[in-house]
Amino acid sequence: MNPPPLGGTSPPALAGPGPRPVAALPDGVRVRVLRLVHGDPRAAVEAAGRLTERQAAGLDPLPTEPVDLAPGRLSAHRREVRALPEDTRLVLLLAAADQYPVATHAFQRAVAAVRLDIRSLEAAEAAGLAYATAGGVGFRDAWTRIAVYETAAPADRRDAHRLLARVLHGPAEAPRRAWHRGAGALGPSARLAAELTAAAAGARSAGDPALARALAERAAALGADARARPALLARAAADAWLAGEADRARALAARTDADADAVTGVLALRTGQAGEAFDALLAGAVRAAGARTAPSGSAASAAHLLARAAEAAVHTGDLRRCREAVLAAWQWGIDPPGVLGGLAAAVDGRYEDARDLLEATAGRCGPGGDPTDLLHAGIAALMLGDHTRAATAAVRAAAAARARGVTVLVPQAMEYRAYADFWTGRPHAAEAAALDALRQAYATGQDNGACHLQAALAMFAALTGDGELCRERAAAARSHALAHGLGLPAALAQWALAFLDLVTGRYDTAAARLRALAAAGPGHGHRAVRHLATPHYVEAAVRTGDTRVARAAHADYDRWARAVDSPDDLALSARCRALLTPGADALPHYAAALDLHADGDRAFERARTELLFGSALRRLRRRTEARDRLHSALQAFESFGAPHCAEGARAELRALGAPPGRAPADARPTNRLTAQQLLIARMAADGATNREIAARLALSPRTVDHHLRGVFTRLDIRSRIALVRLLADTEGP
Repeated sequence: MNPPPLGGTSPPALAGPGPRPVAALPDGVRVRVLRLVHGDPRAAVEAAGRLTERQAAGLDPLPTEPVDLAPGRLSAHRREVRALPEDTRLVLLLAAADQYPVATHAFQRAVAAVRLDIRSLEAAEAAGLAYATAGGVGFRDAWTRIAVYETAAPADRRDAHRLLARVLHGPAEAPRRAWHRGAGALGPSARLAAELTAAAAGARSAGDPALARALAERAAALGADARARPALLARAAADAWLAGEADRARALAARTDADADAVTGVLALRTGQAGEAFDALLAGAVRAAGARTAPSGSAASAAHLLARAAEAAVHTGDLRRCREAVLAAWQWGIDPPGVLGGLAAAVDGRYEDARDLLEATAGRCGPGGDPTDLLHAGIAALMLGDHTRAATAAVRAAAAARARGVTVLVPQAMEYRAYADFWTGRPHAAEAAALDALRQAYATGQDNGACHLQAALAMFAALTGDGELCRERAAAARSHALAHGLGLPAALAQWALAFLDLVTGRYDTAAARLRALAAAGPGHGHRAVRHLATPHYVEAAVRTGDTRVARAAHADYDRWARAVDSPDDLALSARCRALLTPGADALPHYAAALDLHADGDRAFERARTELLFGSALRRLRRRTEARDRLHSALQAFESFGAPHCAEGARAELRALGAPPGRAPADARPTNRLTAQQLLIARMAADGATNREIAARLALSPRTVDHHLRGVFTRLDIRSRIALVRLLADTEGP
């Protein structure tokens, strides 16, 4: 439903490879197809069959207009529209042009300006296609609105846009007036292109990237100066990305030249080959810093791109490249932004300097800040072990991103919130936040971001005892990560599998997986994840009797913990020291660890420390102390919903000769379910099929089936009828 091309022709139809099931598409492609066709399942089936092989694989951007993907679905709606009287179609056209792709809220003023008789709308109401609302006209669905616009003659569309432009007045409505003037143009116009460009800059400053994209793209189409077109397209691509229109951003970026380093780098980082992102972002930052006459503030733009370059180094695992970005910042007189300086210092082993730089970044988490700055505050807080401040920064980053229309940053903010919730002993809240972020990442075309979330969800599944789901998510994350040069999620997924091995007693396998993290280079592993996993590696290594490498890993972990002075990191270091110390000499280290945990917030790791302490006490025949520690650990694990860890505590209590006792009966059986299981259970109880649930939640039908089997097992039921009854009894009407 964009304005007609200047040549007056429609875009060519896609030549698809034939029938292709929607469920067979990769998760990200399937979600974006459904979003593009406004959730219409029949249109989605048609669209899936019209994708090229590269589009279906997610390698090429999808078409940006639904009419290009499902013309057959549109034809049926067009027939209904053509059956309406001409005066009814004109009223509907005016309403459609007023609503999409830019909502201008000018319909009623336009009707009044030309004294249009809207009683003709009655025919559309009788046909069930549209209805009158307080603000104008409501359409039966998005496809009806599209059909109204696409069925009209190009001249009638231009007239509608010109009328709407006439009734928009004042500075606040200037961008939308410019949009309609551009949409009503017959051909190239330097004057209109300049007006649209200025309007796009105003929309950008006002925090409306979706409007800025539409204006800049139309300016590029109307501009007579071919030399100015690449820059306009690059700006439109950047605006499209910020607004969550990844496919449009990729298509626009492909039409630009070297001026698009910045957007190309961001696209590579979040949806393409991450290994190519750092160089593009650094080149874009150098270009922005050198453009001293740029009207938008070159230093701020360069700083943002350097911050994104730091993210590229983090996501790929090539942390050494942070030095290059720091040198570039210094060269241009810019303070290294975000976590960049702290990362570079940490890579060089200057842990005290890293702590100071990260602390300064984490402190910039006040309300109303820039979303990117808040994201980096969250990253810094996570690195420092300050999970409460990390959660605060993440929540504020998401709020700031939504307020500024930068929807593309919301999934990233929610990812950091999920990490903070997980480490502080709220696995169900973490899972819910991660699942929400996963759906948003897929919808906005951030397949690399979705890969990070799949790896995080694999870790959450390991904790909650769902081994099959953990392995499935870890396999999906590692497959995508290794193909796109993403060392961070590849390492996170490996850590999740190792943790699952650790809590289920497969110590040799856990140690081998964690040792492999140390050998994996950029794109395959990650130094920071290897560092974070040190306490688990030490535990696995001690269980297998191979402690030489574990002692060296602990020494570096302890140096970082002492530098950042994080109670939780110091507690885990003390736990490692206890594990590496034989006999009764280990007990003071365990006691010190628990004292430090009391000042921290990693409740789950505190419970694991209590379990290990209790086990050591049992082996030393200190029965009373052991029983108290083990019962405390058991209660904590049961509250976290961590059955494997809880069973480990029960096994220790049985070995002690003390009855572990039965957990108190849960008044709400649904509390046994994970966040995703509960969501799927409710949808199934409402009558949704597995395929319908899969489409709504961006999952495969096989994954939904697995979750439902898990629901039936945990609730001890055998049918959907029993599920309906149980939920009705538990949650009420």
